[in-house]
Order: sequence, then structure tokens, then C-alpha cells
Amino acid sequence: MKGILKIYHPEETLKYNIQSTYCKAVYLNSKNFLEVEIITDDSLDHVDDDSLQYNFPQLSLDVFDFPIDTNELEGKTFNVEDTEDDSYTEVDLYDDEEAFLYENELSFSKDENDNLQLFWQGKIDDFYTGSDEPLLFKLKCHFKPDDIEVED
Repeated sequence: MKGILKIYHPEETLKYNIQSTYCKAVYLNSKNFLEVEIITDDSLDHVDDDSLQYNFPQLSLDVFDFPIDTNELEGKTFNVEDTEDDSYTEVDLYDDEEAFLYENELSFSKDENDNLQLFWQGKIDDFYTGSDEPLLFKLKCHFKPDDIEVED
């Protein structure tokens, strides 16, 4: 398993399994930028039919072109906040609905197998019920390369 995303809605805690992860510190024009993409699995085997999550089986959370002062992510924490002029985050709901991320804190460390891992917490618009109060979310995942088996 690559990780889990939990969204803390007042009615229920929504749990998404992570399908794929991507993370890179990009060096471009003498500056470092952070890029992160987290895509959840669309499986609903663990979800009740009447769950709020049932209408939104898959999400993608992204950080892109966020300026950082290093190319080494381990041990670093970044606070990513969009402004009127600069947008660094994006949520894809795979639907016509729209949501935004707020108060993002991304902390990087290494796990016991020396793989880079991410703890990401923040707030997301309540696209489930349309409430004006953003919902707290927490995400934990790792960036271990997939083992690809090639048959002869």
C-alpha cells in the first residue's frame, strides 16, 4: 500500500487508499520547485453504499511549481498556501464539482526502509455536502518505486 488519505467530515471519516504517488524537487532556472501528485484508488470495497464518499470514489491532490530553497526533501516541512496571484495546489474530483485546498503543511521524512514518506495535512472544501466550513484532511504516503516484473 502506498498510503491513506483521511478527510474528517462531521458525519463520517472518509478514507481513501492511495493508488499512485509522485514527488520531485525540480531545479529550473537556478531555482528549486516542489511537485507532488497523489492519486487515490477508486475502489469502494471498504465503503458503505450510503457513505458520502460513494459519490466521490477518487481524488487527486497536487502541489506544483511551489518554490523551495533546497533540492533535499528529507527532514523538511513546507507550508503551501495559494494566493490571489499564485496557485500551487489543485484538487481533481473526477467530477464537475470544484474544491480548493487550504493551510497545507507537507512534512517529509524517511521510513524504516529508507523510503521518502510524506505527511500532508490541511483543509479542503466540503464538496460532499457543500458546507461553507472546510474539512480537515490528513494524508500519509511513501514514494517507494514500484517493482515492475518483466517476463522473458
